[in-house]
Amino acid sequence: MAQDRGSSEDFTRPLKRLLLAVLTLFFIVVFLFWRIDSPRVERIRAQIVDTLVPRMDWAMAPVTASVKILRDFQSYQSIHEQNQELRRELRQMAAWKEAALQLEQENARLRDLNNVRLDPRLTFITGVVLADSGSPFRQSVLINVGSRDGIVDGWATMDGIGLVGRIAGVGANTSRVILLTDTHSRIPAEIQPSGQRVLIVGDNSAAPPIDFLENPDQVRPGDRIVTTGDGEVFPPGLLIGQVAQDPGGRLRARLAADYERLEFLRVLRDHGARRVNQPSGLILPQDLPDADAPAPALPDANANAEPENG
Repeated sequence: MAQDRGSSEDFTRPLKRLLLAVLTLFFIVVFLFWRIDSPRVERIRAQIVDTLVPRMDWAMAPVTASVKILRDFQSYQSIHEQNQELRRELRQMAAWKEAALQLEQENARLRDLNNVRLDPRLTFITGVVLADSGSPFRQSVLINVGSRDGIVDGWATMDGIGLVGRIAGVGANTSRVILLTDTHSRIPAEIQPSGQRVLIVGDNSAAPPIDFLENPDQVRPGDRIVTTGDGEVFPPGLLIGQVAQDPGGRLRARLAADYERLEFLRVLRDHGARRVNQPSGLILPQDLPDADAPAPALPDANANAEPENG
């Protein structure tokens, strides 16, 4: 075995040397040929380049693919950054959309206030609802206008559609509005077109009942309810709502004002109305003495006194 291995090495070693010498000689010839400055040699070189270079695309394929992958990665990175930026802008747009919707609703309510037709003799001031103190026992709201704005107790307040309540308590910068649904509210009203005079009595429900109706047969659900101006508490002709009938058959007032969204209230300056100094002044006592009847005599303080012992 050792002899065979030695004989093979003796055969391949000269062959390797010969191959190395041939390759060296070939490269030297190519180098010298490439250095020759001759038009004919230049044409030969150009033909060789035109023949070999187009067929070497396969050798550049890995490099080309690597460069493409790198460019795609950079493109994906740029797309990711743009996507994150678009997400941030979308969140900002959502916030702006919500603000725009709120401003649109506020603008719509203010337009509703401007579209309400009132007696030309009436002036008004618009206030913003600050708080809602609604409870099972009291229905009222607080607005941001008060005595500095000339607000007087008893003045009517409206939203963009109908009557909301009356002023019952005035501070320097704020006023309290008793709603029509409050149990202390008693509003003289007229049902149209029958012309019957009724009283809208608050009971802390969304639809206060209609009391003191003389002829219910002339009243139909959907009839219009407006103020009469009786007692000089409210100006006449203000819209209250429409007649409705509950499941028990009792007639109630479906209020025109939107009590679920009270944001702005219009306070009507009724300078011809009687000024109310106290909220209780709007509710007269049950039994009033006759103005023409003589006043009852006061008991004599000395009538029951014991006679002095004399």
